[in-house]
Amino acid sequence: MKRKNLRKAFCILISVLLIATLFTGCTEWEEEGEGGEVEYDSELLNLKSTSVLSVDKNTGELTINRPTRASETPMGESGTWTVFVYICGSDLESENGAGTSDLEEMLAAKGSDSVRFVVETGGSSRWQMGDIDSSKLQRFVIQNGEMEQVYEEDVKSMGETAVLTDFLRWGVKEYPAEHMGVVFWNHGSGSINGVCFDEINDNDSLSLLEIDGALYSIYDEMTDRFEFIGYDACLMGTVESANVLASYARYMVGSEESEPGSGWDYTSIGNFLADNPNANGAEIGKVICDSFLAACKAEGDDEITTLSVIDLNKLDDTLKAFNTFAKSMYEAGADAGTLSDMVREIEGAENFGGNNKSEGYTNMVDLGGLIEACSSYTSGASEALSALQNAVVYKISGSQHQAASGLAVYYPLCLQGSAELSIFETVCVSPYYLSFIDRQDLGSAYASGCYEDGSEGGSEGEDDGYWYDEEGWYDDSWVYDEEGCWESYCEYDYDEGSDCYRRRSKSKDRWEYVEKVEPTGESRMITFKSMPELNEEGIYAFALDERGVENAAAVYAYIFQVSEDGKDLIEIGESFDVEADWENGVFYDMFDGYWLSLPDGQNLATYIVDYDENSIIYTSPILLNGRETNLRLRQDDKGITIEGAWDGIDEKTGAVSKNIVKLKDGDVIIPCYFSFDAETYEEGEWQGVEYKVSGTPEIVYGLLDEADYYYAFCIDDVYFDYYLTEFECFHVDENGETSYYE
Repeated sequence: MKRKNLRKAFCILISVLLIATLFTGCTEWEEEGEGGEVEYDSELLNLKSTSVLSVDKNTGELTINRPTRASETPMGESGTWTVFVYICGSDLESENGAGTSDLEEMLAAKGSDSVRFVVETGGSSRWQMGDIDSSKLQRFVIQNGEMEQVYEEDVKSMGETAVLTDFLRWGVKEYPAEHMGVVFWNHGSGSINGVCFDEINDNDSLSLLEIDGALYSIYDEMTDRFEFIGYDACLMGTVESANVLASYARYMVGSEESEPGSGWDYTSIGNFLADNPNANGAEIGKVICDSFLAACKAEGDDEITTLSVIDLNKLDDTLKAFNTFAKSMYEAGADAGTLSDMVREIEGAENFGGNNKSEGYTNMVDLGGLIEACSSYTSGASEALSALQNAVVYKISGSQHQAASGLAVYYPLCLQGSAELSIFETVCVSPYYLSFIDRQDLGSAYASGCYEDGSEGGSEGEDDGYWYDEEGWYDDSWVYDEEGCWESYCEYDYDEGSDCYRRRSKSKDRWEYVEKVEPTGESRMITFKSMPELNEEGIYAFALDERGVENAAAVYAYIFQVSEDGKDLIEIGESFDVEADWENGVFYDMFDGYWLSLPDGQNLATYIVDYDENSIIYTSPILLNGRETNLRLRQDDKGITIEGAWDGIDEKTGAVSKNIVKLKDGDVIIPCYFSFDAETYEEGEWQGVEYKVSGTPEIVYGLLDEADYYYAFCIDDVYFDYYLTEFECFHVDENGETSYYE
């Protein structure tokens, strides 16, 4: 056969830009509100600073100072409960009526003079409950099966600190109780972009800093902590969020994973409190978890479900133990090979919210999984895991997340820019973990030849990958002040106009270098003992040298189908059918020519979301009735099941979709693909043809269509770059026979 000469493979740029509002440490700073930009001049305000977490670099010990009261006195009569629910309706209400449904659940709860829900509504362009006006912020009291409106004003952004502050200040004054809870209801996005995305105010959301500012604003007006603060929202069960709430509540209830659209079961919550008005936060938290799981099972959405109850009184022990572990983790990462080993293990830990090319990246990883991933290379892991387990007093999880520990932590699975990392800096709970992340990210700037100051660096010689081993290449002094102390960033400005404190960042603009880092597709850190080639058995294989193994994080393959006219390369997805011998650095193609297809034979573009020994979860970009979304598929010993359509992560806001939409008769699916011009490699899009759903579609795992295909290994390095090998071209004939071109 005649061998085809193929050009060097093109770069596949994976980038999901998340827009977030940042606070600067300057004397003048800005915050967006309903009326546009509002300026605050700290010279005109009372500046109130509080150090919450601090570490002396000499001792490495974490000190925690939180606001305290001389004594905690209940604010209401014995055996009473008030649950404040901050319902930012957004598209969950305007499109699906989810807010209305939960209000109806509250109304259906058992009557009790000791229990009430106090609700604020807003943030949605349309409410399906007739009593609610989308042009107003309204407040309602729900008790004994009745809903009474008690307040309204012109609509404001529910993503604004002052709006949350005003609701809670008013609520605890007008409706105090022995036990009080707070629920944030809406989309969530984890530790970076927060919760409560206001649909009618440019999707403005509450960041963790804003939530902290609101709770801090009313701290001196309360005589007790909230019994619990919970998130009926996606991805908010994080250690960064728990750290913020630990000063203001006894328990936190939150989900590591995205929440199915049904959300919490407020009828069960109300019924339990009516029967058990003296229940504490742990007891009602367990009911919230169990009833949530039951509701998810009823809808067939329980596989990805997580929800946990965190004893915030025990969180400080967790933070101290994690800081000690993170110190060892940071020190171990000074060795290039150990760093790569840890990164590979971390990327195999439980993660939440998608984290793939098709659905986007949340960069939320299970905290327990991260600790276990690094346990072989560090000290303090067992103590950190034990402290975490003590803080998580109850949790539930579906079949896909049996290993979930109960709390997630930010970890950049995909490097997404300086804005995200600047926010992370303000909520990080350990300077050593912050330095670990920074060293890996700064390493990406060095590895790509772009140094911190923006100059081009690095040679093309044989040793250019050993920059990492140069003594003193990384300096963590930026993390500490002149006395060698790190302090968490919690500086507050008091705004007389809104009568609240606004927490602002003291970020040091450390992360600007990240903007200079771009994946090349030809990582200098990936070096070979033998280049990829077909061996005598027709197997595509390669071997990395010692340096290549040290710097490699993952090996998989991309498959491209050549269009009938030969002008486009259509990406049909990732394949993890690669035999990996990491000890010897040898990797073999194990691709068998089979692929997931619709019943009409169209190959789907598939990307792996998660996998274990029992199942693989795929996602595939599609148009569903003309709207962009992703098809979620499960492959296990029972076959291939369509779990539904999931929108993933909003590219503009970072909000994670709640709803997994079940397919129904008459739905129209059009498969979507990333594509590239075969000559210029210019990126584009490709669409298949319409497939109409009838009954339960049977996804086929069969041989690829008759066509020419390109196959290339993709080797990720630990510095957010990758190496895409040269293509091998193979043909699948009408009988399913596969043959490579020489």
